Amino acid sequence: MTEIEVALPHMTFRGLSFGDPELPPAIALHGWLDNAASFIPLAECLPDFHIIALDLAGHGKTDHRAQGAHYHLMDNVQDLHQVIELMELDKVSFISHSMGGIVSSVYASCFPEKVQALAVIESFGPLTLEPETSPQQLRESIESRIASQQKTPRHPGSMDAAVTARLMAGKMQRGSAQLLMERNIEQSDEGLKWRTDQRLRTISSLRLTEPQANAFIAGVQCPWLTILGSEGFEKLKVNVERRQSLVNNLEVVTCDGGHHLHMDNPGQVAEKISVFFGKYV
Repeated sequence: MTEIEVALPHMTFRGLSFGDPELPPAIALHGWLDNAASFIPLAECLPDFHIIALDLAGHGKTDHRAQGAHYHLMDNVQDLHQVIELMELDKVSFISHSMGGIVSSVYASCFPEKVQALAVIESFGPLTLEPETSPQQLRESIESRIASQQKTPRHPGSMDAAVTARLMAGKMQRGSAQLLMERNIEQSDEGLKWRTDQRLRTISSLRLTEPQANAFIAGVQCPWLTILGSEGFEKLKVNVERRQSLVNNLEVVTCDGGHHLHMDNPGQVAEKISVFFGKYV
């Protein structure tokens, strides 16, 4: 495992690289408020691939967006494309979790010639809202941004406290939360400090409508594997049921675990990915 850095014109991305660079490349994208360390357990179970786990903008060790900017989901797709181009990767596969799964599936739809296979964990296309919610959604987004600007960040008193807080935010094993927090926190002169940009917690300005999301899903041409957790988010099971007919080459499997099953149950998840990639990569 080695630290990597990719300098784009507007910001520097960082992450973790696992395996021999001569092996087939698989880019790993984490979920909201997680980071590249979420793929450490899984990468240890996938030795036949070169896994490039990125910290998305504002997460982990990657730079924050510029002052006055905000975090729009679709901007991650441009970031990703620039990283892939700068790394001179002709074709890639994806191993992505939650929000990272949304980003990678949208990327695969926009740039189908670049993507060989798509393995997503607890994710199945963009989140959506009805069109008539748009004015209220934008209002709440603006208000949350203003409130964030006026709020003084509260940093953890200790690593143990940070791990405990993460466990309260979502069910996972303590060791998994520890991995995430070790990359999300840095030591400063004032003590421990969150690396995560607090603007990530503001409300999205707009959600896609279901027809827009369906267009992105239908545009994916590569083989697609979705891995759901037996105790994962119920909303995802509904989305798979409603949208699965849009994908030409889709496999859906369930593994034991909750939303972070790739961290808590990496062996079973890795086995599904290895078999899937073995057919297409």
